[in-house]
Amino acid sequence: MTSHDLRAEDLTLGYADVDIVSHLDVQVPDGRITVIVGANACGKSTLLRGLARLLKPRSGAVLLDGKAVQDLRSVDVAKVVGLLPQTPVAPDGITVADLVGRGRYPHQGFFRRWSPEDDAAVEAAMEATGTADLAERPISALSGGQRQRVWVAMALAQDTDLVLLDEPTTYLDITHQVELLDLLTDLNRAHGKT
Repeated sequence: MTSHDLRAEDLTLGYADVDIVSHLDVQVPDGRITVIVGANACGKSTLLRGLARLLKPRSGAVLLDGKAVQDLRSVDVAKVVGLLPQTPVAPDGITVADLVGRGRYPHQGFFRRWSPEDDAAVEAAMEATGTADLAERPISALSGGQRQRVWVAMALAQDTDLVLLDEPTTYLDITHQVELLDLLTDLNRAHGKT
């Protein structure tokens, strides 16, 4: 994996007329697992959305390798930074394999041509999360825990160096929580994912 510098400088984020994150300076340590801990509604999810370029700063900046993410193309940010939000929504009728495959969009060209690398990334992500046997099932037919593992597979298929996960163990039973945390630790140690 390539080394990347993701940081916020004097960052203020919010919704409507309310600031949620105010004048924050933070640097995501490269090659490390970092956990954001705080009370409910303190701005953790808002910060992750800002770091991933999904929420425009009111002031300050989010910098990726020294460049403001708002000045970068979405696809270029998505090749480096992946975000699994707290409550993702799947399109109606989509299958597990199709949803995991959507993680590959940043790596496809203008005409969205599917490649053997895309197949390999999707297969590896589904194997890693134990969702390969669910490939042809519709998302709507899955349990909450199965859905969460599929969403994690999609984030892994995106194959970014920086993976931002917002409460990734939500809906998982204790066994799958431990498996997911072990998987994330392995990805960090073996591949340097942040």
